[in-house]
Amino acid sequence: MIKKILIANRGEIALRIIRSSREMQIQTVSVYSDIDRHAMHVRLADEAYHIGPSPSADSYLNMDRILEAALQAGADAIHPGYGFLSENAEFAEKVKAAGLIFIGPNPTAIRTMGDKITARKTMIAAGVPVVPGTEHIIKDEADANEIVRKIGLPIMLKASAGGGGKGMRLVHTKEELMPSLRAAKSEAGAAFGNDAVYIERYIESPHHIEFQILGDQYGNYVHLGERECSVQRRHQKVIEETPCVLMTPELREEMGEQAIAAARSVHYEGAGTVEFLVDNKGNYYFLEMNTRLQVEHPVTEQVIGIDLVKEQIRVARGEKLAITQDQVIQRGHSVECRIYAEDPDNNFMPSPGKILKMREPYGPGVRVDGYVYEGFEIPIYYDPMISKLVTYGASREEAIQRMIRALDEYQITGVKTSIPFLKKILKNKDFREGNYNTHFISTHQEELFAKEASSTEQEMEELAAVTALLEYLEERKSKIFPPNGSGKKHSMWKEIGRKKAMTRL
Repeated sequence: MIKKILIANRGEIALRIIRSSREMQIQTVSVYSDIDRHAMHVRLADEAYHIGPSPSADSYLNMDRILEAALQAGADAIHPGYGFLSENAEFAEKVKAAGLIFIGPNPTAIRTMGDKITARKTMIAAGVPVVPGTEHIIKDEADANEIVRKIGLPIMLKASAGGGGKGMRLVHTKEELMPSLRAAKSEAGAAFGNDAVYIERYIESPHHIEFQILGDQYGNYVHLGERECSVQRRHQKVIEETPCVLMTPELREEMGEQAIAAARSVHYEGAGTVEFLVDNKGNYYFLEMNTRLQVEHPVTEQVIGIDLVKEQIRVARGEKLAITQDQVIQRGHSVECRIYAEDPDNNFMPSPGKILKMREPYGPGVRVDGYVYEGFEIPIYYDPMISKLVTYGASREEAIQRMIRALDEYQITGVKTSIPFLKKILKNKDFREGNYNTHFISTHQEELFAKEASSTEQEMEELAAVTALLEYLEERKSKIFPPNGSGKKHSMWKEIGRKKAMTRL
């Protein structure tokens, strides 16, 4: 039995796990860094333990401190969420060595799928289509030239230990190859402590489509359909939706079977995601497997009706999957927008700072997975995501219209956000027609980054608030300082003193 879970994470995913655990009558333990002392995941958990200074390397990536907190709290299990230690095989091993349950796949699956070269070899052995390219790490410049000669240009250089777009370079010409190789290796080494790089053929105008899978400890697997994740900037997702508009029932069944084959090849347990690139002819290729819960999992929950966090917990405590593939039915359509504290007009630079005012959207078909509140300060140390805004509708059009309405209602002042940028995407003709791929943002750059002639809605609201305050103060001032017969106002400072005046104001 799992009676108490320590959540080795922060922010909205920590809250997400707390809520599902509470519905299962499981106690929760939060951990926090210095700057997160007053964070919402600390407030809502049953217990909370300080694990170190604000930088993630000293807190949320500190395995020993997290394990100490788990043992001190008497936790039965650890849920890693996503990011931080969620795909760290060493951490999963340490959790099990400490006598605790790791709510995630076995360390071997994490290690196999975490190394892109090993994952490619494993998928080839399992019969899952992969992008043409190397099955080994690039040895030197001569090796790189020989591979390019065989598979042709353009190609993608990718970090073997990478993710999130780090250590990736697109190469169109022979002249770009060597500088790009050196840059990719340097970036990979700095980001992951491993500068190993491999080569894949570049797929022109691809769709980024991923399949959610569930597996248990008894070899049972199901897939829960696909998510379309092609709206990206710097190889990071911005908007996700399900179902995918280009998917046919036959292609969904075929790709779903391949996703399950990928999971079965590493004896996967729990929730995971198999990602594919799909070209405009319907050819698909394995990209990678994320051995954790994905940021965008709520859209799948909305159309399938399954709580993925609860399923993770049930699998971790040894239960069999309660559903079979023929029981998985997609109903309606769901869209997710990632709300970031960032400035899209300034190369998406993070915009940390204090949230002065916030109003979240409500109403039919609207879900907000967030963690911030008025007065909360977005820290500089972590990912600047504020929340995930999710809408559901009977059709794609209804889900999109609800998202636009929800974004109109969503008001955040004090920091710049991606909300205006997201609304431009949702109103774009090609997006509305489902005619987009991973090049969407670059293709529509002029439209999406066009400077507006008038102030933004957020700026207008801030101006209105300031104007209202000034009018109120002016009204109060006229009452406190009434005009005398000569047309001059009495001096409040002389009559009752500065201290009393400030108190009344």
